Amino acid sequence: MRMCSIASGSSGNCIYVGNEDTHLLVDTGISKKRVEKGLESLSLSGKDINGIVITHEHSDHIQGLGVFSRKYKIPIYATEGTIRGIERSTSLGKLPEGLIRPICADEGFMLGSIKVNPFAVPHDANEPVGYRLESGHKAVAVATDLGDYDQYILSKLQNLDALLIEANHDVHMLEMGDYPYPLKRRILSEKGHLSNESSGRLLCNIIHKGLKNIILGHLSKDNNYAKLAYETVRLELHLGLGVGVENQINLQVANRDTVSQVISI
Repeated sequence: MRMCSIASGSSGNCIYVGNEDTHLLVDTGISKKRVEKGLESLSLSGKDINGIVITHEHSDHIQGLGVFSRKYKIPIYATEGTIRGIERSTSLGKLPEGLIRPICADEGFMLGSIKVNPFAVPHDANEPVGYRLESGHKAVAVATDLGDYDQYILSKLQNLDALLIEANHDVHMLEMGDYPYPLKRRILSEKGHLSNESSGRLLCNIIHKGLKNIILGHLSKDNNYAKLAYETVRLELHLGLGVGVENQINLQVANRDTVSQVISI
């Protein structure tokens, strides 16, 4: 399997996961041109994509969906709540008939040779999900836009080989920043976004010897930056798991505008 971030951040998200014969995208929250450019760097094109799985209907996850799906006629998989949100969007235009496929959390399905396992996440959207994706004995997951985590979330992230996990904000930067108070409350709520510290603590609950590759994603443009997210999560791993554990993991931060390092497992 291969996994990489084509773009990840508060301004747009698109993640690639694939194997030798199946290629999929998690979200298309950037322009068609940027998706195509990212795929080109992986020696792929839109014609190679077997499906798009959508986490939720917020614009930074779907803004490129209309143009991209119309051009390549790629099946779109989303929960019923997310589909309703997509259909209410005025910026996507009419999506091709028959391409939207409803899915449910905790009901896995095959997309080509990859098993897609959606799981519910706490976020202020209609029916948001994260995704665990399995091929053979390998498993990766994408878990962003979750304000909190519990045993259910942790159970979905066990025994992974790679993970893209949200590290959205630094709490101090957010609290001292210019965002209006209601927005700060929303981000810090249990249906908001994971902070750097919370992301690190979540990881301490799921790290095992097989999980060697972690991408920190969905960083806020205004309340975080790559080095801070990286060092904060490394410190949480160090404090939670002991000396040197953090150095045994390929920890990277997803780029906002460019394709991240490709993880091959």
